[in-house]
Amino acid sequence: MIVNRHVSSDQPDEHDELEQHLTQNLNAPLDWPEDGLSVGHVAAIAVAAACDTAYSQAANGHLIDLFAALPLPGTTEGKSFWERIRDAGGSAAWNIHPANMGGPFFERVHDGNEGGIAYRVLSFLEELTPSQRTDVAEAIGSALDNGTIGISGRYGGELWLRDAEMSAWRVGLASRRQFETSQDRERFFEAWRRA
Repeated sequence: MIVNRHVSSDQPDEHDELEQHLTQNLNAPLDWPEDGLSVGHVAAIAVAAACDTAYSQAANGHLIDLFAALPLPGTTEGKSFWERIRDAGGSAAWNIHPANMGGPFFERVHDGNEGGIAYRVLSFLEELTPSQRTDVAEAIGSALDNGTIGISGRYGGELWLRDAEMSAWRVGLASRRQFETSQDRERFFEAWRRA
């Protein structure tokens, strides 16, 4: 995984998403445990992080891994590849093209901007026509390393697009959690109990 995962925030007074999740959903105080971590504590933390799709750092990390499987911008292979994506995807491709999305976008994800790349990927995929999506899948699949990934061609490109779409959707869906309170969550469970 290219993205460094941060269990704690870089800012001493701020709590990152996992810390907030653990305090809200596991009722774990921020200074817990006072006597040290046990295997059970570590297991509970791992389960919380792995099972809760709201932890969008994982989905963002996966989006970065997907882009890392493609030819790098600035290389000879990358220039040719990104021209093919632009030709295949038309104006929709500008959402993810390095000339428009390059620079700090991936660094911002690394630094905690949870939605930037995800919303660009979703906009890109939403704007593609069915024939453009097929052409983009062909271009992506032809660039995937069959020896490393085990699949290439249009099917590999389609898998890349579906995976990027679902990862971006998870980031977008998770972003709503920052506005959700424990009362909102309890209201949800109560409504479904009474249904």
